[in-house]
Amino acid sequence: MNERRSADPDLFRADGEAPVLLGSRCDKDEESFYPRRWSCPVCLGPVHDVELSQSGELYSYSFIYVPTFGKAQLDAEGYGVGQVDLPEGVRVQTTLEGDPKSWRIGDTMHLTYTTVDTTDGVDTVLYSFAPTA
Repeated sequence: MNERRSADPDLFRADGEAPVLLGSRCDKDEESFYPRRWSCPVCLGPVHDVELSQSGELYSYSFIYVPTFGKAQLDAEGYGVGQVDLPEGVRVQTTLEGDPKSWRIGDTMHLTYTTVDTTDGVDTVLYSFAPTA
């Protein structure tokens, strides 16, 4: 297996079996946020960094029948996008993996890697969610 590098280390870590989303938490308001914040958007108070859950519930989804952003080929099959609710109360906008016919609102989804480039044995990865088997 190649070494992995996060395409955006401010949003997620790529050093384990699954990506780790990096969020913020305001203890005063008991609210969590993704992506990370400088201050709480509710009370403007301090926040601290947290790692968010690696699974959540599919809230909504769609399938987009256009090439993935940045792709030159016009005959691409398209890709899934959705919103996943994490236990911390955060709703993540994300790409979805797997067969769109298998996606169901309310299903448990888990974080997974999507490789966008491989150079010199290093995979540059994004995160996405896929149905939990």
